Amino acid sequence: MMDFDADTHPHRRLNPLTNEFILVSPHRTKRPWLGQTETPQSLDLPTYDPACYLCPGNSRSGGQQNPVYENTHTFVNDFSAVLPPPTPPTPVAPHPLLTVNPVHGACDVLIFHPRHDLTLARLQVPDIQQIIAEWIRIYHFRGTQDGIKYVQIFENKGAIMGCSNPHPHGQVWSLSEVPTLPGTELEFLRRYSISEAPTSNAPREIALPIEGGRVVVKNDYWVALVPWWATWPFEILLLPYTRHIPSIAELSVEEQSSLAEILSKVTVRYDNLFSCSFAYSMGIHQRPTPVSDDDENIAHLHVHFSPPLLRSASVKKFLVGSSFELMAEAQRDLTPEQAATRLRACSEKHYLNE
Repeated sequence: MMDFDADTHPHRRLNPLTNEFILVSPHRTKRPWLGQTETPQSLDLPTYDPACYLCPGNSRSGGQQNPVYENTHTFVNDFSAVLPPPTPPTPVAPHPLLTVNPVHGACDVLIFHPRHDLTLARLQVPDIQQIIAEWIRIYHFRGTQDGIKYVQIFENKGAIMGCSNPHPHGQVWSLSEVPTLPGTELEFLRRYSISEAPTSNAPREIALPIEGGRVVVKNDYWVALVPWWATWPFEILLLPYTRHIPSIAELSVEEQSSLAEILSKVTVRYDNLFSCSFAYSMGIHQRPTPVSDDDENIAHLHVHFSPPLLRSASVKKFLVGSSFELMAEAQRDLTPEQAATRLRACSEKHYLNE
């Protein structure tokens, strides 16, 4: 009987955070591609665009005018997905399967830098430190508001990820309910801490098997790796590994600086992989609010990067690229270990600066 080889034999891997499997099919990496391709985002952008509603001094879609900011700038989204309280009472469900729950909150836009032509990968580390400081400020500010249970920090980069404006920015949605994905992760961490490792460091156990072939880059406090269960071709999970940290609010000054450094290294490697402005969705998962709820100390701060590019700057992965993925479970060809090897081989100096 032949021995199993993860680099050649089809197999399934479990994502314990979501309790979902992914089918890995490494033997398919050489199949030809005749499907849709994407036009890479133009890098020929001005430092200031008078038509951009995020540039300093310009008018936004809702009519408000941006200040002439010099670092980061945050404002309430002119087209927020949720609205501040009061909310109407919960209506009576017409059927147990047809429930509705009113939700309130706030949606903030965080502009990373006044320059229109930059991205996280092309910012200096001190600039990224200012972004992290603003994330922490918003987490404190929104997380202490009445009824807010979760502060979701995220960034969509690139038109193929649905980003409507190339000016470097992210968003923070603060909700009166814990969203589905972080809620599912928290439930797993809670069960795991009880059944497998009933200590305050239980969530960090998820980060411990990091010395395989999936580590991309590591520093004194943080590790960036392609998770064992990665769905996206070059997906990265970024997390602190030296101690248990429930939220960004609990980072030391040194850990914040170290996070800025590794965010720069990860995003530069992404751009260098296909010599393009690499698209991704990035999100921070952490403890719910208010922080006085000790039950949520089980949360362990981590950052998800979910990039769609697969083979080149113009070929992306489609989660519905086959009926199997739409109707059954996620599937990938390139193994997480192979993806990590390719990312490790990328320079930490941005290709535009070579």
